[in-house]
Amino acid sequence: MTTEEALDTNENEAQVSKIEVAAYEVPTEVPEQDGTLNWTSTTMVLVEVSAGSKTGLGYTYANRATAVLIRDTLVQIVLGSNAFDVVGNWHAMIRSIRNMGREGIASMAISAVDNALWDLKARLMEISTLQLLGAVRAEVPVYGSGGFTSYPIEMLQKQLSSWVGDGISMVKMKVGAHPEGDFERVHAAREAIGAKASLFVDANGAYGRKQALDFAEVFSRDYGVSWFEEPVPSDDLEGLRLIRNRAPVDMEISAGEYGYHPGYFRRMIDADAVDVLQADTTRCEGVTGFLRAGAICEARHVPMSTHCAPSLHAHLACAVSPVRHVEYFHDHVRIEHMLFDGALHPVNGCLAPDLTWPGFGLDFKRIDAEQYLI
Repeated sequence: MTTEEALDTNENEAQVSKIEVAAYEVPTEVPEQDGTLNWTSTTMVLVEVSAGSKTGLGYTYANRATAVLIRDTLVQIVLGSNAFDVVGNWHAMIRSIRNMGREGIASMAISAVDNALWDLKARLMEISTLQLLGAVRAEVPVYGSGGFTSYPIEMLQKQLSSWVGDGISMVKMKVGAHPEGDFERVHAAREAIGAKASLFVDANGAYGRKQALDFAEVFSRDYGVSWFEEPVPSDDLEGLRLIRNRAPVDMEISAGEYGYHPGYFRRMIDADAVDVLQADTTRCEGVTGFLRAGAICEARHVPMSTHCAPSLHAHLACAVSPVRHVEYFHDHVRIEHMLFDGALHPVNGCLAPDLTWPGFGLDFKRIDAEQYLI
């Protein structure tokens, strides 16, 4: 179906007629920990939006309260609207949460609905989300992400080396929960992946400013770490800028995964706080918000990376020119392959959206997911 034919779809076919929302809590394989948090499960909030004979799906990784907000507030905004007017719905949802505050759960709720609306629009047009957005590349590199601070050394080495063995040339591990042991763990990681693979570390804001500078120097000099994510809390823009200015020249400072709206990304870039900006379509108000983040980065010549949710981000990363790579995060990879047909596998270290599948190319495994339904 061409764009012109799709826009000629009759009014009933284009009208949003049904919205369903549900939350699923999936236990982790083992207890997990990063620099500042412990968890034993991950909650996914799924939204399905129907118009005519088509249903689009979107999701966010967020607390179950997000599903309540969608059901009680956002459904009334979107139900009955034109399914092709995704950006109009986005603005309407943002207006509706004015008195709740835009950060956090409200933006994650909007993200899930907006992602579903983009998926639905592409399905109505019988094209992939990437084709709908317009491709700037056919595939995007990934980096394997996990290496939790709760992992024993052997488990850490096995996970990272398995990604490298599968052709993924970049891997990331967590640091910061036990700073006294971080050099030993990073050394073990470098031994496991060899000299040629790129090694990233993520502190999740666990370090203080001076502490982070000391770790940056040793990580780079002794272990070849080239990416230092959230060395200090992401809201400490002055601290991030300090570390970015003083870190070794071959080490990039990154942050942005807790950005919930375009204003956050603009402030981070205006502060010269990062070398690479991260954005997450399950948090930053969906595809619509992600595209705005990409426009800000492009205008300021700042590269991007995506945070988690690789099955959604593969399409966006291939459509947004500043994106450098996609985070292939262990927990979300596991959940997306458990709960969706069509979840992508890296080939030669890259994800390539399947253009023969409509939308994001994902079909929900409802029967498989029932055991995790909250």
